[in-house]
Amino acid sequence: MTGVTEVEVVVAHAERATLRVGDVFLKIDSDQARIDVEVEAMALAPLPTPTVLWRKPPVLALAAVPGKALGRLGQPSTASPEAWAAAGATVRRLHDAPLPPWPGPSLDGIASELDAECEWLVTSGVLPADLVARNRQVAEAALRPWTPAFTHGDLQVSHVFLDGDEVTGVIDWSEAASGDALYDLAVLTLGHEEHLGDVLVGYGADVDLDVIRAWWSLRSLLAIRWLSEHGFDPTAPGCEVDVLRARM
Repeated sequence: MTGVTEVEVVVAHAERATLRVGDVFLKIDSDQARIDVEVEAMALAPLPTPTVLWRKPPVLALAAVPGKALGRLGQPSTASPEAWAAAGATVRRLHDAPLPPWPGPSLDGIASELDAECEWLVTSGVLPADLVARNRQVAEAALRPWTPAFTHGDLQVSHVFLDGDEVTGVIDWSEAASGDALYDLAVLTLGHEEHLGDVLVGYGADVDLDVIRAWWSLRSLLAIRWLSEHGFDPTAPGCEVDVLRARM
């Protein structure tokens, strides 16, 4: 890290901050349990992940992974269909791995949170009632029992890095847990629905497309309040509110 002339703030809000210093990422988290999960999940996942350089709570230092992100929410992806398929194949390897030794979100817990967020979105006037009601209806398909898989839990398109058409790293594992495999596929393609077919080519398994669409709605409904309260804009073009509008 000698000779570094600039520190980049990658993300910063009340819960955590991530800084880039040269080729090192410093993650500062108010909840060390999240960092515990991240470190253990990276050790267990059969995928390329960032190298842990050191940890001195509340700071975790990670090496940068090579390549560039598959895409960004709200921006068109310039990655090839083969790159998206490679991402799908990588996700399949994760889902086929042994489960991590800690539980994930419960179905009842997700349903309860969804009800609370939908009520808040309407009563606060953030979204029209018909938009919330329609997406709440779509989201219902995700609220069914699933076979647990090792899931990343926050597999945003910006968390998958590639060099050409080869996946070089998957980052940000603090939400990893046993969960619904289709949730990962939905988060990866959120706002990039046109690439779902390419992802499924690489994933190599039949999936219920209605459930993936349901997770698009559910993820967006749950995220809007948190994003708004932490300095992000879910109304930006191509982001969560547009995802909800597409279901209309």
